[in-house]
Amino acid sequence: MSNLSPATGTWIIDPFHTTIGFWVRHAMVAKVRGSFGTYSGSFTIDGDNLSASRAELTIEAASINTNSADRDAHLASADFLDAENFPTLTFVSTGVAAKGDEILVTGDLTIHGVTNSVEVKYEFVGASTDPYGTNKVGFEGTAKISRKDFGLVWNAALETGGVLVGDEIHLTFDVEANKQ
Repeated sequence: MSNLSPATGTWIIDPFHTTIGFWVRHAMVAKVRGSFGTYSGSFTIDGDNLSASRAELTIEAASINTNSADRDAHLASADFLDAENFPTLTFVSTGVAAKGDEILVTGDLTIHGVTNSVEVKYEFVGASTDPYGTNKVGFEGTAKISRKDFGLVWNAALETGGVLVGDEIHLTFDVEANKQ
């Protein structure tokens, strides 16, 4: 486990240097990648007692971006995220632990009004101070979820077998945060 002493403190996610992304199989043969453009979050790390650490994240559902306006509108519609009735996706940690070089953050993820426990595996990238004197930390995280577990069940069958949209969603978190 990397030394987390430089990351001890409370941090605000820097939206200009963070990517909250995902990918999912499309038509059984390709990956559609996307991200969310509007979100806010913070975390507190106790380098001496990692279990006392915590994190939270709020994402605007309508900020979904897959580089296709039509697809983004469909994903924000009632068929998927239903951004009109469920405007945010949220994550609130319920536990933090170290496992080897990874930090395991368990928490309640709420999408489409459904909450499930999810484990996100993070790697501590490092800490630095920018030219303006701002202390920064970086983490890279991944998680896998089933979209059906969150009530996102829309799909279309393919003539060749299989479905248009895969069930397994791969979440990616490339986080830079500023010390509060």
